[in-house]
Amino acid sequence: MAGETRRRGAALEEALLEAAWEELTEVGYARFTVEGVAARAGTSRPVIYRRWPQRAELAIAAVQHFSRSEAIVEAPDTGSFRDDLVAVLKDVSGRRSALITLFSVQMGEYFAETGSSPAELREQFLAARQRPFGFDRVLDRAIERGEVDPAKLTPRVRALPGDLLRHELLMTLRPASEQAIAEIVDEIFLPLVRKAR
Repeated sequence: MAGETRRRGAALEEALLEAAWEELTEVGYARFTVEGVAARAGTSRPVIYRRWPQRAELAIAAVQHFSRSEAIVEAPDTGSFRDDLVAVLKDVSGRRSALITLFSVQMGEYFAETGSSPAELREQFLAARQRPFGFDRVLDRAIERGEVDPAKLTPRVRALPGDLLRHELLMTLRPASEQAIAEIVDEIFLPLVRKAR
């Protein structure tokens, strides 16, 4: 195909992964096919099969590609840990609601086919990140400013805002409300991690 001869190497792989991500989010894993991705990318099935012999491998590669490119969450610096954290959670909520829906609703057949779990898929998604998550930078800055007690930041406590937001997105299948985000920050997380006065 004409599109195939123009794109090679990294450019071709990028186009294939973008097409795979679009296919995955539009039709879900149950109807995700190499044929559909090839048609969307304007290429042939053998081109895809040479890189990803199984559709599950292609789906994971697409998720990881999304993690490296579109899913970057920035770290605002308002001067207040509370306001920075609210901004990060709003950003995550807006960007990731479609991803959470994909993981929870549309990937059931993937989990059955591969014997894996949503937690394992999430780990593969996070492993593809090429720079620290915005929340990590916001939290590190708050520790430097003396707003947060690092001794209180066990791994479970550190993960708590993201875990609570993810639960909200899973339960509603839509971005979290400002009220829900404020409750996660003000009523749950900040009282746990602030330095004692």
